[in-house]
Amino acid sequence: MTVADNSKDKGGIGETVRVVIHALLIALVIRTFLFQPFNIPSGSMKDTLLVGDYLFVSKFAYGYSKFSLPFSPNLFQGRIMGSVPSRGDVVVFRLPREPDVDYIKRVIGLPGEKIQVIGGVVHINGVAVKRERVDDFVEVEDGRETRTRRYRETLPNGVVHYTLDLYENGFYDNTPVYEVPAGHLFMMGDNRDNSTDSRVLSQVGPIPLDNLVGRAELLFFSIEEGERAWAFWRWPWSIRWTRLANLVR
Repeated sequence: MTVADNSKDKGGIGETVRVVIHALLIALVIRTFLFQPFNIPSGSMKDTLLVGDYLFVSKFAYGYSKFSLPFSPNLFQGRIMGSVPSRGDVVVFRLPREPDVDYIKRVIGLPGEKIQVIGGVVHINGVAVKRERVDDFVEVEDGRETRTRRYRETLPNGVVHYTLDLYENGFYDNTPVYEVPAGHLFMMGDNRDNSTDSRVLSQVGPIPLDNLVGRAELLFFSIEEGERAWAFWRWPWSIRWTRLANLVR
C-alpha cells in the first residue's frame, strides 16, 4: 500500500495564496498612495469628460488626507505633504456635506480670490476670463444630432479648456461675487448649465483643501453612454477608441 505525497500540492497552494496576497497588497498601496481609477457617471464635465469615461487620478499630486485612504478613516486631520492645485486642474474631491461621494470639477478660483459669472463669462478678481466661440459640440443619439454651443476658455495662467453653454442666460450665468475662503477652492464644471458646483452655495460652495482626493490624469477606457463596460463582446462598437490614453486637460 502506498501513500500519496501531497506536500508538493500543499506547497503549490501555499505559494499561490502568497502571490495573491502580495498582489492585493501591491494593488492597495498603488490605489492608496499613487493612482486610483474612477469612472464618470454624469455629464457635468462635458466635453472634457464624457459619461462612460474611466480615468486614473493621481493621489500624490496634492498630498494626502483622510480621503486618500480607503473608507476615509479619521486617523489624522489636514493634509500630509499638501500643496495647492493649479488653476485649471481637474480634481476629484469630497463635499463636506456628502463626504462619501466623489465629485469631479475644474479648479477656477484659488484661496482669497473673488469669483463672479457675468453673462456666462467668469470673472476672477474683477477681470474677465478670455472666452472665444468655437465649433459646436455635437452628440448623436438614436440617429438624432444635438448641437451645443462651445467656447474656448483661457485662464489667467494660460490653461486652455473648453466649456459648453446649453442655455442663453442660464440660472448661474449671472451670479453674485463669491469670495473664496483661505484653505478653499472654487470649483466649476465645464458643462456650465448642467453642473452643480461651487456656484451653488446650498449644495457645494467652496471646497476645503482637506477634501481633495487627487488630480485627474489619464483616460484609460471609454465606452459609449448607455453601454455596459463588462459587455466585452460589444467593445468593437461601444468603445470610444479615440479617447483611450488621452491626458485630462
